[in-house]
Amino acid sequence: MIPPGFVQELLSRVDLVELVGRQVQLKKTGANYVGLCPFHGEKSPSFTVSPSKQFYHCFGCGANGDAIRFLTEQHGLGFVEAVKDLAQQVGLTVPEDEADPRRKELAAQQREHEATLADVLGRAATHYRKQLKASPRAIDYLKGRGLSGEIAARFALGYAPDGWRGLASVFPRYDDPLLAESGLVIVQGEDGPEQKRYDRFRDRIMFPIRSVKGEVIAFGARVLDKGEPKYLNSPETPLFHKGRELYGLYEARGALRDSGYVLVTEGYMDVVALAQLGLPHAVATLGTACTPEHVAKLLRFTDQVVFSFDGDAAGRRAAARALEAALPHATDTRSFRFLFLPAEHDPDSFVREHGKEAFEQAVAQAVPLSQQLLELAAQECDLASVEGRARMLAQAKPLWSALPEGALRLQLLGELARRGALPA
Repeated sequence: MIPPGFVQELLSRVDLVELVGRQVQLKKTGANYVGLCPFHGEKSPSFTVSPSKQFYHCFGCGANGDAIRFLTEQHGLGFVEAVKDLAQQVGLTVPEDEADPRRKELAAQQREHEATLADVLGRAATHYRKQLKASPRAIDYLKGRGLSGEIAARFALGYAPDGWRGLASVFPRYDDPLLAESGLVIVQGEDGPEQKRYDRFRDRIMFPIRSVKGEVIAFGARVLDKGEPKYLNSPETPLFHKGRELYGLYEARGALRDSGYVLVTEGYMDVVALAQLGLPHAVATLGTACTPEHVAKLLRFTDQVVFSFDGDAAGRRAAARALEAALPHATDTRSFRFLFLPAEHDPDSFVREHGKEAFEQAVAQAVPLSQQLLELAAQECDLASVEGRARMLAQAKPLWSALPEGALRLQLLGELARRGALPA
C-alpha cells in the first residue's frame, strides 16, 4: 500500500495545468484554465482546470479528478502506475511498503527483466520497419490492401524478410536467450551442436502489439501470399498474455473518446484497415476469445463496447463467449452491443463496399446485451412447450446470475419470467 500522506504530498507538488496541458490546449480564463475535453468529443470548451484546487472538471461529460485520476483515465494506467509516473516526474521516491524484502527484490528484478525484453522487441520492431521500406513487394501488398504510408507509420508496420536468421544482423548474439524468451527466435533441441535456432517470423507483414504505454510487447504477423498459418502471433511471454492484451488499443485511445465507443473486431488487419477508412476506434483480440480481462481493460477508456462478429456459426459462438466476458461488467451505465455482419463480410470489406455511413448505421442497430442474452438462453428451446421454457430458464440462470446488481438485472429477470410463463 502507498501511504496516503505520500499521495497528498505528491499531488501538492504536481502542476496539474502543466500535466493536462501536454494533452489539451488550455487557455487562461480568470482564475482557471479551459479547453476541449479530452474524454469526449466537443466543439465548445467545457473542460476546466483549477490551479488552486489542482482539480479538473468537465461540465459536458462530468469527468473530474486530480492528477492521478487524469493519468488513469487518459493513459489507462493503474493507480500505482500513475503514482510512480508522477513521482518520477517531480523527483520523489515512492516509499516501500512493509512487504517481505525478498518479495520486493524479486518484483524489482522482474520489472527490470521485463524492461529488457521490451527493449529487445523494440529493436526488432525498428528492424522490421526498415525492412518494409526496402521491400517493394511488401509495400505493394499493403497498397493492394488499401493502406497508406501514413497508416503504416501510425501502426509501425514492418516486414520480416524471408530467411531463417534475419535477426542475426540486428543483435550481437543470435544465441542470446532473450531472443527466444521474447518469442522472436525458435530454439529446437538440447544445448550442443545439434541445437537449431531460427527466426519465428519470416516473409510476413509485421504488426507490433503495443501496451497502453506504447511499449512493443509482441508481434502479429501475416503472410503476403498463400501459406499457413495465415496469421501468426508471438507466443505467451513474461510481457505478453493474449487473454489480456488488445491489438490497436494504444493507437485508438484518443479516438475512443471522440467516437464514444470501441469496436472489438477479430483481426489486426481489420483494425488497421478501419483506421484507414476513417474508423480509428477499433481494436482486436489476438487469436483468442474475448475475456473478462479484455473487457475490464476497455472499460478504462469507454463505457460503450460494440463486438463485431461474422454472422455464421463460428461468429455466433464467439459472440456467446464475448457475452459471458461482458456480463460481470454490465452495470446500468454501461452499454454492450453485438454487431453481426453478413457471412461474406468482415468490417473492412463491409465499409469498402457499403461505405462508412452504412457501417455506422449497422453499429447503431447492433443487438444490445439484454437481447443477446435472451437469444442465447433460448437456443434450441421450443418456447411453445413447457419443457422448452424450462430449458430456456435453466440455460438463462448462469448468464443472469453473472450480472451485477442493478436495474438491468431486475428487468431481465422480469423478461425471463414472462418468456418462461412464470411470475418474477
